[in-house]
Amino acid sequence: MKDEVFYGKGIHELEGEYPDLYELVKDISEVVYDGYALDYKTQKLIAIGITASRADPRATKKQIKSGMKELDITKEEIMDVLKIVLLTSGMPAFSKAVQILNSVIETQ
Repeated sequence: MKDEVFYGKGIHELEGEYPDLYELVKDISEVVYDGYALDYKTQKLIAIGITASRADPRATKKQIKSGMKELDITKEEIMDVLKIVLLTSGMPAFSKAVQILNSVIETQ
């Protein structure tokens, strides 16, 4: 995982009190985001789709922001992902994710 950006609220709280557990989470992230068969950009787009399909606004926003910042992911690429979210998860998840995407773009 690039830049140690975690989307669970409690992960960074582990760092001070449970450093071994925090390091384990970091290690898992490195294994997951290894770019072995899929490059990191593709993996990030999948992560955006998953968080958007769960209608998780906090995680969706963080995934979009980090993808655009780290990997120059474009609005059009994210919209391609969100169209799949519309098909698989429905209008509420899609609509919420589009609002988040637009808010991220407006603050850039």
